[in-house]
Amino acid sequence: MLGSLLAGTEESPGATEIFQGRQYKVYRGMGSLGAMEKGSNDRYFQEDKAPKKFVPEGIEGRTAYKGALQDTIYQLMGGVRAGMGYTGSHDLRELREEAQFTRMGPAGLAESHPHNIQITKESPNYSF
Repeated sequence: MLGSLLAGTEESPGATEIFQGRQYKVYRGMGSLGAMEKGSNDRYFQEDKAPKKFVPEGIEGRTAYKGALQDTIYQLMGGVRAGMGYTGSHDLRELREEAQFTRMGPAGLAESHPHNIQITKESPNYSF
């Protein structure tokens, strides 16, 4: 389930458009009404229904343009590497077996993100 994560990349389907001075990719989830009308309705067991009877499970919209897919994958891999460093894992097997997740409350989540500062330059792995 990486559709929305990868939807803004150059290689993903969908037109690129400018909206309020920023570049976006048009995004249509497979469970959206538009996708179902174009043929994904069988995936949701609605192939025998008229389009007016579809019950969509996804959306259509725009998502920020992210550039090349390889750059997004590079950032994801960097995040995994950082997580391995934080947990002391030497390989993916060890990360899966030994890492523990901790649930954070709203205050901890807010504290773990940049705060009391206005971000003026986006980094590739942190957008605002």
